[in-house]
Amino acid sequence: MFLTPYFSTESDQFQFTRQQASHFAKKIAGDFNPIHDEDSKRFCVPGDLLFAVLLKTEGISQKMSFNFSGMVADGVGLKVESKCEKESAVVDANGKKYLHMSREGERSHNRDFIEHVVTNYVQFSGMNFPHIMVPLMEEQQMMINCQRPLVIYESMEIEFERLDMTHPEVEFTGATFDVEGKRGVVTMNFAFKEDGIVVGTGRKRMIASGLKPYDQEAVDALVCTFHERKDAFLEQIASAA
Repeated sequence: MFLTPYFSTESDQFQFTRQQASHFAKKIAGDFNPIHDEDSKRFCVPGDLLFAVLLKTEGISQKMSFNFSGMVADGVGLKVESKCEKESAVVDANGKKYLHMSREGERSHNRDFIEHVVTNYVQFSGMNFPHIMVPLMEEQQMMINCQRPLVIYESMEIEFERLDMTHPEVEFTGATFDVEGKRGVVTMNFAFKEDGIVVGTGRKRMIASGLKPYDQEAVDALVCTFHERKDAFLEQIASAA
């Protein structure tokens, strides 16, 4: 499966190196958030990578909700724990929970289907900055702290009308940014389409902290830095190939 290069397994546990997690964020999700850099002091494993490994293990259900409750560092041994048919969680050796999933309806373990859904969703999810966040910040005239940007993945929901599909594609359907003081909630809505027909819907929520009044120059500089980091990484990968 395409996830093989991005995590390691030992006995009944899996874990991530900094390089594995960072390369997943950049190469698969197009996510260049500094906290996913290999040398970041605040390094954490992308939430979308936890989500991807969980679906690889548990399959895809018609209706699923995911709640993130902790940031995973490199080298932390994890496992998928299922206490009942409708609930699973990613936990460490001490039982600390990082990602909880609730599910309903039929379930599919079709590897090609899972890989297609995960890849499409993760590529969409990684679009949050700058493509979605910047217009929302400008609209609300509030912005993240450009010196220490912090946007945390809180939760996500997906619901499919059926699971007998092969290539559903994710399509962005709108977003909102609800601001209260220095804290804001970003909600990204999306749909799954196959052959032009809507076959599922979803919603992703992120928490933005340390908000401040909107500054166009600061935002432009942050976007410029994003593209510079992206170009530098792609050049590095091309040189190593």
